[in-house]
Amino acid sequence: MTETTERADVGPPPDAHLWGQIAEGSHAAFTELFERHAEAVWNYAYRLTASWSQAEDLLSATFLTAWRKRGGAQLVRDSALPWLYTVTANLARTEWRASRRALRLVGKLVPQNERDHADEVAARADAQRRLAAVVAAIARLPRSEREIAQLCLLGDVTAADAATLLGITESSVRARVSRTRAHLRDLAPGGTE
Repeated sequence: MTETTERADVGPPPDAHLWGQIAEGSHAAFTELFERHAEAVWNYAYRLTASWSQAEDLLSATFLTAWRKRGGAQLVRDSALPWLYTVTANLARTEWRASRRALRLVGKLVPQNERDHADEVAARADAQRRLAAVVAAIARLPRSEREIAQLCLLGDVTAADAATLLGITESSVRARVSRTRAHLRDLAPGGTE
C-alpha cells in the first residue's frame, strides 16, 4: 500500500504533502496538484490577459515552472495556489512586455491606413474590452498595488493569505486593497463602472 492510498480514507492530501512528493519526482503527485488547481490558474490567467489562448499558454508555463522549481517554493497555509498565482502573474507581465514591444515594432512598420480591419472589430467585443481595460489599468498601478490587485482582486486570494505571501500585516493588505480600488476607479476609462 502506498502512502497516497493510505491517505485516501482521510481525504485528499494537502498541497504541502503533494509538494513534498513532487520534490522527490512524483509524477502522480504533480498530476493531482495540476488537476486540483488548473481551473483556478486558467481563470486567473484569463482575468489577467482577457485571452483564452494566452490563458492556456500561461497555464502550461505556470505548471512547467512549478515542475522545474519543485520543492523550492514556499507554500502559504499549505496551499500551492497563491504561489501558482504569483508565477502566473510574473509570466503574464513578461509576456505583456514582450507583446508591447512587438506591437510598437509593427506600428512602426505598418502605416496606420493599412492596418487589419479584423483587429478593430475584435477589439470592440464589450466583455473583452472591459476586461482588457481593467488589466491595462492594473498594469499602470505601482508595484505594491499591482501585486495586491493581481492577488486579491483578480485572484480572489484572502487578505490573510496575501499578507503571508507578501510578508506584511492583514490590515496593510486591506488598506492596499482599498487604495488600489480607488486608483483603479481613477485609471479605468469612463470612471467607476
